[in-house]
Amino acid sequence: MSRPETLTWWADGERLFGTALGRLTDEEFDVPSLLPGWDRRHVLAHVARNADALVNLLTWARTGVRTPMYPTPEARDAGIAESAALQAPALRAQVLAATARLADAVQGLPEEAWSAQVETAQGRAVPAAEVPWMRCREVYVHAVDLDAGVGFGDVAEEVQAAMVDDVFRMWDRRDQVPDVVVFAGDREWGTGAVAVSGPLPAVTGWLTGRSRGEGLTADGGIPEVPAWL
Repeated sequence: MSRPETLTWWADGERLFGTALGRLTDEEFDVPSLLPGWDRRHVLAHVARNADALVNLLTWARTGVRTPMYPTPEARDAGIAESAALQAPALRAQVLAATARLADAVQGLPEEAWSAQVETAQGRAVPAAEVPWMRCREVYVHAVDLDAGVGFGDVAEEVQAAMVDDVFRMWDRRDQVPDVVVFAGDREWGTGAVAVSGPLPAVTGWLTGRSRGEGLTADGGIPEVPAWL
């Protein structure tokens, strides 16, 4: 398996997240994010810890030694809490350093290792080639969550469409596909009875759980849909 095509998307996503981070003053880290229950500190801490977790998967792929993303779910949560408690300059530095470590791991992965099987935090076996896409989901969505002037309209349409594809795949794996058909321009997802339509950024925000469907139209109102991740 050759280097994944999603590497360009991933690099663009890291830059977009860096743009959102760069717009925040240290004092603004304590402000709530758009992700319910988390302030910006927790979003930043999660993104930093996620980078190192994905380095673990690439290490697994490179060495063949089982290296899970996190030792346990409890360890993941404790790590996020620890990083979120840092002083703002230290947290900012941790995000940048972890991102750099991930970039080094990606660039240093031998081409044949992209086909190595690793496991997501949920225990799903995937090739290492899926790791850049796993990071894409994190950096693009959490760039929006930081509420620093970055929205889904700043994300390339092909990346948004891939996110919506991912949402429907996740629902299908859990047998939770809702009774909807979703339209955004000439794109279409689902085969349900309730038609929902609108601009692609509004669709992406709704299906990823970042909005209640503002900017969308549907007969009888916008339905509730299951969580994505």
